[in-house]
Amino acid sequence: MPEQGNNNIANVIASTTGIPIKAVINTIALIDDGATIPFISRYRKEATGGLDEVQIQSIAEKNNIFTELAKRKEFIKKAISEIAGLPEELATRIDNCWDANEIEDIYLPFKPKRRTRAEAARALGLEPLAKIIMSQHSDDIKTRAKKFTGKDVTDADSAIKGACDIIAEWIAEDKRARNCVRNSFKASARISSQIIKGKETEGEKYKNYFDSSDFLPRISSHRFLAMLRGQKEGYLKLSTTNDDDRALGNIKRMFVRGKGNSTEASALVARAVEDSYKRLIRPSIETEFLSTIKETADNEAVAQFSQNVRQLLFAPPLGEKRVLAIDPGYRTGCKVVCLDQQGTLLHDCVIYPTPPKNDVENATRTLQNLVDRFAIDAISLGNGTASRETESFLKSIRFSRSVNIYIVNESGASIYSASQVAREEFPDKDVTVRGAVSIGRRLLDPLAELVKIDPKSIGVGQYQHDVDQNKLKNALTFVVESCVNSVGVNVNTASVQLLSHVSGLGPVLAQNIINYRMEHGDFKSRNELMNVPRMGPKAFKLSAGFLRIPSSDNPLDNSAVHPERYELVNRMAADCNCTVAQLINDSDIRNKINIDKYVTDDVGIPTLADILSELEKPGRDPRADFSNADFDENVQSIEDVKIGMTLNGIVTNITQFGVFVDIGVHTNGLIHISELSDRYVANPSQIVGINDHVTVKVIDVDMSRHRISLTMKNI
Repeated sequence: MPEQGNNNIANVIASTTGIPIKAVINTIALIDDGATIPFISRYRKEATGGLDEVQIQSIAEKNNIFTELAKRKEFIKKAISEIAGLPEELATRIDNCWDANEIEDIYLPFKPKRRTRAEAARALGLEPLAKIIMSQHSDDIKTRAKKFTGKDVTDADSAIKGACDIIAEWIAEDKRARNCVRNSFKASARISSQIIKGKETEGEKYKNYFDSSDFLPRISSHRFLAMLRGQKEGYLKLSTTNDDDRALGNIKRMFVRGKGNSTEASALVARAVEDSYKRLIRPSIETEFLSTIKETADNEAVAQFSQNVRQLLFAPPLGEKRVLAIDPGYRTGCKVVCLDQQGTLLHDCVIYPTPPKNDVENATRTLQNLVDRFAIDAISLGNGTASRETESFLKSIRFSRSVNIYIVNESGASIYSASQVAREEFPDKDVTVRGAVSIGRRLLDPLAELVKIDPKSIGVGQYQHDVDQNKLKNALTFVVESCVNSVGVNVNTASVQLLSHVSGLGPVLAQNIINYRMEHGDFKSRNELMNVPRMGPKAFKLSAGFLRIPSSDNPLDNSAVHPERYELVNRMAADCNCTVAQLINDSDIRNKINIDKYVTDDVGIPTLADILSELEKPGRDPRADFSNADFDENVQSIEDVKIGMTLNGIVTNITQFGVFVDIGVHTNGLIHISELSDRYVANPSQIVGINDHVTVKVIDVDMSRHRISLTMKNI
């Protein structure tokens, strides 16, 4: 792409995002040079003007979109030039246009045609007749049409019909006509869904859409995606309607001359308009419109899913504690594992404190022994089947040491336990043990454990299987990488999955780091990372600031200060007549630093401010402190839930239509968006986040559909 094209794209991005053009140009240059978004956001603030990761990601996405559109425009200009010559005015119009639909409208009249009715008519030599009719100057069309009859055109009526097919295509390719129908759809289009006869019982979950109609331009993304899923699964039939008479009348006024189709030619053009609208324009614009609505719905669903995943990954860690984890169950018992502070498996067994065995005595003795033997600090209990009964059992045990009990969301644990990752980590253990390990590690560090699972399988999201899968994958990859790099990674304890998400690494380098660590022992410094095979200067630059080495002699190796700024920090310490360690530990010394003194062409106030902030709390974890929620001990199943009850709960999922809350009965309750607050709520995320502890009131219990309706109003 020529430099001029790059500048054009940068200008378009700047105008659509409101980001200064200089920041856009610099960001694109950094991305083109191979820099990652976390690295740019953290360590190149002077170049970007302090843009955050979301803004940089937006620039990257739009740069890809507009770069592809620029390639499409060049192709179209070349194609038009080869077909009919490219007037300078048309070339300029294409160059200045950055709307994909408009670009395709420009290209449409020149686009090579498949075997259409109009193409067939042209092949029969009927285009001159079409021009005669379209001019609407002649009244004796049949006489004129006879001149075009012959071997393949048997009579005047056939000639006229073919000519009208050509006129219909001309109208369908006319920008004014297409925009007229677009505007009509924006003003009046509706989408309806009906249950397919005989599918009422089987499609019960789509009951809200059995006979539904929505204004298409403003349909909520969750309703649109639900309709599409119902159609895909064979339960719903979808249809769109529009004010066709008005749209058709507007197009006729564009092309039909004379009042009331007063001439024979005008009447033929009017019929061609009707044919063009019904057969060509309306279906085309309907497809375009539905595609745009689908894209908008996908974007909203992906954005909500991404936000949920970010909050889940950013859930507070318990920290370095020795954990006993339990995957509860009935007939097969409760799977128990003991983990050390780093999540290493020390022991596993099965107990049977729940029905049908109810072996409470042996189960109690086993857990008491394990707590003493492994000096357990906390118990991590999965929230699946038999969770509440197991929780009651645990609370009845008297341990010799203080042990807190935590309920952990186990969504996706079964996915991990059956994965290749789990099989490689625990080749001699079955899926039940692996699942219990995952439950325990989620308590220690949710981020480190959840990165091993496909984000689509961790229990949050809205119609994630119905949206554009590439868009979803890219968005979730960005979120995971953002979270991992925001927290930072201990290079001496991190799994290969966690390291793979570190800026600049990837799976191969991550595995090489693990292999080096296994062969040589713990890393002693960041510089030692350069000894890892395939760790070149560029990969080191992009990754080093996000890798932590707590045992290093250099305290900066356990901070977010980048090695490229070590010399600067050493100079600060020297100017203060102290060591770097003293600079970190003594706020009085740091407060004396005048950062203006250290401004250079490469280092500005934003970077210097970040360095001082990091020196204040090196390697700080941005995640909140851990807290636990207590469920009502008297409410353990949906049968115990009564209208009017006030209960504690944990937010497990957020959608555009409401919030799902775990109240401890294995069936999540729903707070509809209208029940979140007394004021208007545009998005539930404005009120709550994933893992938030909330107090709710029960307003309805539908036992037949296993649904619980909740409210946060007036509590």
